[in-house]
Amino acid sequence: MNIYGETSAPLGFMSFCSRYPSDCTGGTTRPSVIELDAGSWGALNEINDFVNAAVQPVSDQELYNQIEMWDYPKNKGDCEDYVLAKQKRLIELGWPRESLLITVAIDEFGGGHAVLTVKTSIGDLILDNQRGDILPWQQTTYTYVKRQSTSHPALWVSLSLVD
Repeated sequence: MNIYGETSAPLGFMSFCSRYPSDCTGGTTRPSVIELDAGSWGALNEINDFVNAAVQPVSDQELYNQIEMWDYPKNKGDCEDYVLAKQKRLIELGWPRESLLITVAIDEFGGGHAVLTVKTSIGDLILDNQRGDILPWQQTTYTYVKRQSTSHPALWVSLSLVD
């Protein structure tokens, strides 16, 4: 993924950070790339499959009566809620936050979408609530717009020339 400098965080993420400030603080002192081996690949697939199965897809409008609301899902949520759950579970397993980046994209229908980018020794991989398999970012159908910075969870970087 090409980075074109810093950009603003999504409004839903900023609201999330006001409710969960400890999940949006701290800079990096750890490596931001996961060494992908059989164990880490298995854990990644297990978390992706578990969250995709445990959370029922529903819009923020239907769930919260709001256009946009980022939160940890109980049993329902939309794409960014899946991402938050996957990121949190991987961090709880000891994975560095710096390698688990919330990413905003445009899907093949022109709609906004959020996925989790995992920085690994074989490249950036995408965990997506709309797919069961984990793909390298280049093999998805998305246009990537912005993502969390590896240097600080509250900072975001642009992945396109216009966002």
